Amino acid sequence: MCARLVVSVHDVAPASAAETARWCADADQFGIPVSLLVVPGPWRGMRLSGDPDYAAFLRERRRGGDDILVHGWSHRAGPEGGWPRRAVGHVVARGAAEFAALNVAEATAKLRAATAVMTESALHTTGFTPPGWLASPGAELALCAAGFTYTTSHFGAKHLRTGRRYRGFALSHRPGGGWPERFGAAMVETVARRTAERGGLVRLALHPDDLHRPGLRDTTLRAIDAVLRTGARATTYAELVGSAVG
Repeated sequence: MCARLVVSVHDVAPASAAETARWCADADQFGIPVSLLVVPGPWRGMRLSGDPDYAAFLRERRRGGDDILVHGWSHRAGPEGGWPRRAVGHVVARGAAEFAALNVAEATAKLRAATAVMTESALHTTGFTPPGWLASPGAELALCAAGFTYTTSHFGAKHLRTGRRYRGFALSHRPGGGWPERFGAAMVETVARRTAERGGLVRLALHPDDLHRPGLRDTTLRAIDAVLRTGARATTYAELVGSAVG
């Protein structure tokens, strides 16, 4: 069975324009598409709606074969929901688990705002990745009601209409220095290659802050190269789940 590779670029927004462009250029060197996870709301002092040139850059990437997904609204968790889910989100996602503890109404409001900005920017999509990979049951119900057709978690991708899952653990770096960062980087490269050799689904999740740590970009590029050398086929989340962007 031929392995598949999905490379996703997270936290795509005007504030991370340079880092996103760097990862996209790297992907272009390999001749592979990427799935771009866009934060449409206020993030690091900027908004997608305030930067039409950046929206044009994203539209051009999509025309070239990349996938576009909504990546929350502001990428920051609020005070909503019960403390157990908030606590888990804080530990796992360092305060970024925006959709981890929302009820249906709260999630609906955020999705409505995000969808409006994406539509105005001519970037409408039916794909969604929650910040921190965490979405509450209420958030998933809201996604279905809002017309989203696929989503992702740490453990794979899911078609929301059929319930079919595409299993594959998302590999990503944990910038922060010291042995945890070095160990994590080594594991990304090793696990990616071994998963591909077994014919599995390899998911590499790239973040803007990865580029601010020495060596993480090189490790990522070696991992992509090793996976492709096994004969793996690069794809996007939309293609993986068979969902057309509407």
